[in-house]
Amino acid sequence: MTRFRLGQYLRDNATWLSAGVLLTFMSSFGQTFFISIFSGEIRAAFGLSHGAWGGLYSLGTTISAVVMIWAGGLTDIFRVRVLGPAVLAGLALAALAMAVNAWLALLPVVVFLLRLFGQGMSTHLAMVAMARWFTATRGKALAITSLGFSVGEALLPVTFVAAMAFLDWRWLWVIAACVTLLGIPALLRLLRQERTPQSLSSEYSATGMEGRNWTRKEAIFHPLFWFMAPALLGPSAFITAFFFHQVHLAGSKGWQHIELVALFPIFTSVSMLSMFAGGWALDKWGTARIMPFYQLPMAVGFGIVGMTSSIGGATLALMFLALTVGANSTLPSAFWAEFYGTRHIGAIKAMATAVMVLGSAIGPGLTGVMIDLGVPLDIQFLWIGGFFVLVSVLARIGIARAAQTL
Repeated sequence: MTRFRLGQYLRDNATWLSAGVLLTFMSSFGQTFFISIFSGEIRAAFGLSHGAWGGLYSLGTTISAVVMIWAGGLTDIFRVRVLGPAVLAGLALAALAMAVNAWLALLPVVVFLLRLFGQGMSTHLAMVAMARWFTATRGKALAITSLGFSVGEALLPVTFVAAMAFLDWRWLWVIAACVTLLGIPALLRLLRQERTPQSLSSEYSATGMEGRNWTRKEAIFHPLFWFMAPALLGPSAFITAFFFHQVHLAGSKGWQHIELVALFPIFTSVSMLSMFAGGWALDKWGTARIMPFYQLPMAVGFGIVGMTSSIGGATLALMFLALTVGANSTLPSAFWAEFYGTRHIGAIKAMATAVMVLGSAIGPGLTGVMIDLGVPLDIQFLWIGGFFVLVSVLARIGIARAAQTL
């Protein structure tokens, strides 16, 4: 795509793309990379060990994954203009609840709300909209929408860690709630004109395997879904674990926390490049050729971070992790549309999102328990690297069989 055509594409689709970017950025307040910067303060406030905090976090996240199976299907029924403001209002309420909650028993509820409305619905709503609204340029649309994640990852951790030197951590959650509320009128303005999911599914429906649109029930009982399940679960589980335990990781390596956080813009920059490269590649070649291999850089990244003790090594590790994270922002959403069609994409992707959210529950809890049992993160990260090699093999087998029916 030339510069002129790209500019025309952005102008023609500015409102829809901007709405997607806004939703993915706001999802940051329910993402682990943001919540985890308060891990030390939360554990101190409630007297929690690494394993206990990880367990509570996993509990809240797991429940949000279950609810996502139902809630995600709402994107096949309601407009983004209707669902979006409700999701952002829920996310703002969750952030405010984190600011004022003083009871340990309510902490999993707060985590549940943050994860459901942030990582779950904000992300799901944006990606389903792009997968449905765009066909020939689906990869580019998903990549552009994912810029919201990148901006959030680059700016929010550094900004809020620095702000903790001047403000109590609970006041920072009040600020997060206010920022989220400001997104509601912005979203409404961007989506003053929007097609309904029903009209889109009938007018712009693209078929998948066997030349038809699959229902969620059919997709779940198809072998490909289960071959791909570890690929859905893996990045979410262990990138979440990496960010969740960032304070502990820095301490175990002898780094200052701010030294590690300062590397996140590098991580974000590489993930952005990978995100756009992945979007371009899937528009050109489709997801079938790319999906089996895009998680191998993550295997390398976890291997490096497990063995290094220097900030330079951490920088290299984050760059490899970012290659997979960036591609992961675009490829899975396009994969479901390409293989199962777009008529029921909201319901199908809701199930996939639930698996992803479940992974983000398993990762922190599992690694936290292992830390409490005396297994250092270095050893755990080497095991995780091996897991991603296995994931890539399974994806290759499943896709090789299913691609013959496209």
